[in-house]
Amino acid sequence: MAANKKLGMGSVVATGVGLIVATSCLLSLGQGASAIGTTFIISMVIACVINILFALSVSELNSLMPNITGGLPQYTLASMGPFVTIVIMVGGYLACNTMVSSAECAMFGNTIQSVFPQAGIPASVYCVILVAILIAINLNGVDIFAKVQDFVAYALIISLLILGVLGTIKVGTGTPISQPAVLSSKFSDITGLCGLAFFLFIGCEYVIPIGDKIDNPRRKIPVGMIISLLLVLTFQIFMCIGFSHYTPWAALGKSTTPHVLYGTLLLGPVGTYWMAVVSILAVVSSVNTVISSLAYIAAGMAKIGLLPEIFNKTNKKGAPVAGILLFGGIILVINAVGLSTSSSLSFLILCGCAFWMLSYIVTHINVLIFRKRLPNAPRKFKVPGGPIIPVLGAIGMAWMFWNISSDPAERALIYIVCLIMVAVLSVYAVLWIKKVMHRPLFKAFPVEEVMAMDNDLYAVYHDPKTGRLRANISRGGVTPVAERDA
Repeated sequence: MAANKKLGMGSVVATGVGLIVATSCLLSLGQGASAIGTTFIISMVIACVINILFALSVSELNSLMPNITGGLPQYTLASMGPFVTIVIMVGGYLACNTMVSSAECAMFGNTIQSVFPQAGIPASVYCVILVAILIAINLNGVDIFAKVQDFVAYALIISLLILGVLGTIKVGTGTPISQPAVLSSKFSDITGLCGLAFFLFIGCEYVIPIGDKIDNPRRKIPVGMIISLLLVLTFQIFMCIGFSHYTPWAALGKSTTPHVLYGTLLLGPVGTYWMAVVSILAVVSSVNTVISSLAYIAAGMAKIGLLPEIFNKTNKKGAPVAGILLFGGIILVINAVGLSTSSSLSFLILCGCAFWMLSYIVTHINVLIFRKRLPNAPRKFKVPGGPIIPVLGAIGMAWMFWNISSDPAERALIYIVCLIMVAVLSVYAVLWIKKVMHRPLFKAFPVEEVMAMDNDLYAVYHDPKTGRLRANISRGGVTPVAERDA
């Protein structure tokens, strides 16, 4: 009986908050707050509302295609076909996660260096050593952080909430400073930072894979994701106000570890080591999870024919070798180059956010397509208001994409990076779909086929690339090769 016990709302919210929050979010929070002061809270509220609209759309997709493990790529495969899926959802989504994880890893090196500056070791060295160890651990099929993953994430969240409240009510052991809380109230400055604020709320869709373990998912998935986003917004507002009371804006903007800086100025050495220990554990745990999860996502996409079969190959320990080496290797190389400044880290995060926004826009469009194509299909949850919320959500995401950076030069460079990635992925997608999959570029897969692909038996009875029955399979079962040839 206990084995079948379903998760309640508390577990859903805890999971959602734990998956949204990362130490790299604190860099974006510090960058935004130092740019315009506490009016960055308005940017955060706008970004949070737009992400809530996304949470509603992805909840409807989950109710239409429940219990699938691939999430956003599978919805798109059944909606727009393999080309958009590969370019935006597979290639782009994997790429943006890799970028963001590289920034997260850099936070590890920067945090250690800020706590032990006397060692004289470059932050990139710590990062490279960490990634190399995590690659080796994952290749051995061992996830030593799985049992402490939730504890570490929640410790970070509770720590930030406590520090935020202490700073807001000015009861820290440090000395409050006198500085203007608002640096700019211009609408253009506030909206120009919405792209940066978006990063503070990404990841609520990671709740979807546990949908089959939730009691009354029709209600608890959308409501749980919304509560998670609002809780994250709440403690970030406290942190932003706390920054204004204890951290000089200029120092906050230059810091690559704003949470450690704030903890130090708020509580002295206790705050330094408190935030350092919690954030280091959180980074190690999250980067380890990303290397592993991206490798398994790539394996899943290879299983349904969207990526080369090599990504589905495992070693004797059951680890997907190609994915672990590829994603871990990219993170290692990016950090070996050296992400030593807050501006370089912020740029990497914004590049990842840009592709994340594109995948969210496609998700809203998926809802509209399925509403048109499958109007009578059963949905345990349907976004109220007809097409209004998906349309507003897509427009909001597109607007944030346009305002990805308040610096025109940086914004143009981010667009160039995105165009290059789209061009490379488009070439791969066309060649792969035409030469290997032999499928139309934009013809959607049937929903039932996409859902069937999640079952291991699909690969036994079908060619995962073409979707056709294998040559030695008949409708009645397996046909012996000799009999078939006769």
